[in-house]
Amino acid sequence: MTVIQGQWQVKDSPRIGIVVSQFNQNISEALLEGCLSTLTRLGVSNDSLDVIWVPGAFEIPGTVKQILDRYDAVITLGAVIRGETPHFEYVAGAVAAGIADLARTGPIPIIFGVLTTNTAEEARDRSGGKSGNKGSDGALAALEMISLYQKLSGA
Repeated sequence: MTVIQGQWQVKDSPRIGIVVSQFNQNISEALLEGCLSTLTRLGVSNDSLDVIWVPGAFEIPGTVKQILDRYDAVITLGAVIRGETPHFEYVAGAVAAGIADLARTGPIPIIFGVLTTNTAEEARDRSGGKSGNKGSDGALAALEMISLYQKLSGA
């Protein structure tokens, strides 16, 4: 049996695009802070990072599609918080499906860091609160996946 696993080792700083939703901006900013902090702590150069703000989570997949050829990975960040209408299901489902489709068919890793929570408190807990920071988790996943894709392609 052969086991192939991505394990990040600093060599050349990878180009990473981070697409962030402005909606629920305080949550998005906390996710972005965790993401950037982790990337720079692990040796990724600030010059290799681009942050692209979009109006809401619904706009994330279309934006990712536009930038796929510029990066070694794309991290998506945002928060869709359940409200009193079915709007949550439509937006959360469309965003998840759009990102999943791009991740499945695209040439680079696309990391899903969009929180889909029942309450604002749950979103705060996952953006630097008691449940950690999913932006930081997304950064780690991106680096691991870049390494894995390189191993799988023989690079």
